[in-house]
Amino acid sequence: MKELSSLNKYFARHKYRFFIGVIFVILSNGFRTYNPRIIGKAIDKVVSFIKNIEPNSSALNTVLESELSKTLLIFFLIYIGIALLEGLFTFLMRQTIIVVSRHIEFDIKNDLYTHYQNLDTSFYKKNNTGDLMNRITEDVSRVRMYVGPAVMYSVNLFFTIAFAIWAMANISIELTLWVLIPLPILSFVIYFINDRVEKASTVIQEQLSDLTTQAQENYSGIRVVQSYAREEAMLQHFEKESNSYKAKNLWLAKIDALYFPIMNLLIGISLIVTIYAGGLRVGNGSITAGNIAEFLIYMNMLMWPVSSLGWVASLIQRASASMKRINDFLKVKPNITNHTNTENKMVGKVSFENVNFTYPETGITALKQVSFTIPAGERWAIIGKTGSGKSTIAELLMRMYDVTSGSIKIDDIDVRNWNTASLRSQIGYVPQDVFLFSETVKENIAFGIKNTDLETVVKYARHASIHEEIERFPQKYETMVGERGVTLSGGQKQRISIARALIKQPNLLILDDSLSAVDVATEQAIQQSLSNSIAGKTTLIITHRIFSFINFDKIIVLNDGTIAEFGTHEELLNKGGLYSSLYTLQKQHHTETA
Repeated sequence: MKELSSLNKYFARHKYRFFIGVIFVILSNGFRTYNPRIIGKAIDKVVSFIKNIEPNSSALNTVLESELSKTLLIFFLIYIGIALLEGLFTFLMRQTIIVVSRHIEFDIKNDLYTHYQNLDTSFYKKNNTGDLMNRITEDVSRVRMYVGPAVMYSVNLFFTIAFAIWAMANISIELTLWVLIPLPILSFVIYFINDRVEKASTVIQEQLSDLTTQAQENYSGIRVVQSYAREEAMLQHFEKESNSYKAKNLWLAKIDALYFPIMNLLIGISLIVTIYAGGLRVGNGSITAGNIAEFLIYMNMLMWPVSSLGWVASLIQRASASMKRINDFLKVKPNITNHTNTENKMVGKVSFENVNFTYPETGITALKQVSFTIPAGERWAIIGKTGSGKSTIAELLMRMYDVTSGSIKIDDIDVRNWNTASLRSQIGYVPQDVFLFSETVKENIAFGIKNTDLETVVKYARHASIHEEIERFPQKYETMVGERGVTLSGGQKQRISIARALIKQPNLLILDDSLSAVDVATEQAIQQSLSNSIAGKTTLIITHRIFSFINFDKIIVLNDGTIAEFGTHEELLNKGGLYSSLYTLQKQHHTETA
């Protein structure tokens, strides 16, 4: 119960509804345990009638039979009335406690989702999507089975046993003790089985996370799988993992299967003991035949709670294993935290001061002593080979990571002292690996902008040179792009992403190799359009290709995480260094492919 104690805060949120549910449990069990007394009294009445029958007195027997019929009718009506009340309160019990479990499930999922969004890029690079999805679905579902059915049946079980034992003890304490003899054996069986159920549940949840991850990766990368004709190999691998998951579930099922036969055996022994010991006491007159009937009904009443102990304990153990996984996740603290609620208006000045950065998940040093200052409104480019640290600069500006040492300032304020949401909302960022949602083209362009009309969306689609192609789509701007933009080409996805960044009208625009998937003619059209749309905005274009149609104020050449060269296009060409070499190679390649 250590892991499950973290659920107390959720119970506290719904304590009044839960308390009312417990009241309904008590009332339901109160009426339920009273009905056997009605049956016992009815049986005693019948036995009394049989004893009072006179063989030679038909008139007396007729009177007795009439009185018996009236009495039994009264008992019947009382029994039906109590049964109806029991059913009503049982219904209300489920309507309160099970509804509470659904509210708690809702709260946990919202807390998990909020936590997902607060965690930084580093976390997502170290954890796979399948495992994260499994925690918010399967693990939460198992926890709900605890806060709903398991708690409800546990409370119900407690009061059922308490009321039933109290009722039996009022009849015969000695006979009640005989009935309770199997309980120590029951306790040992529960402990033995549940210990193994908890271990099995943990292993199964981990295996399910692996299976979900593999399925998610296969679905996302289906085009790669098909293009390499690896369907059969992937199926075999998935089948292997599925068989492992099945085997572990069968192992758990075998453990669970031990419980009910043992419970039925112990309950059967109790019934035999009750009938034998009770029969002896009826013979000596210490109890009545009706009392034996009451005992048997109480035993039958206890049969489901006793039998369900294993099932409830199994739910608790599985929930405990799942809650541990959820708690482990919720204990992860984001490396990027918001230090202020003050929202600053961005002008666009960017300064890097002796910035060093090492990726925490890999230990790779991406930037070494990088310093530069971009005045507000200027256009700068960062050029460099793959792995030189270009994209790292963009991630640090967006504060996806914090610098290892040094500082990054925007408008002379350290980015760590900006409100994170305010900072990111004022930056237009097109990452190297563009991502589109399974929504319409219009919704993808207008992402994050409320109440955006189609005219505005079209305006910025034109700036990104994608409008004409969108107009050729089946439903134009209402065309669904498919999961991760699978229905679009790489160049189309990049340009929709550029339009999405421009529609924010950001004061700082960062394009991270965002034209790598378009042809030369389209690239030139976009460059010319961008020259107008980004006028007056601080712009940082990161690429390994050299632009010749945008007039950059300055160009930074990165090499192995350091600034190798710095200057204007003409200054760098005149130096005859790395930039000049890259420019010559790309110009030669462009001439050959033209």
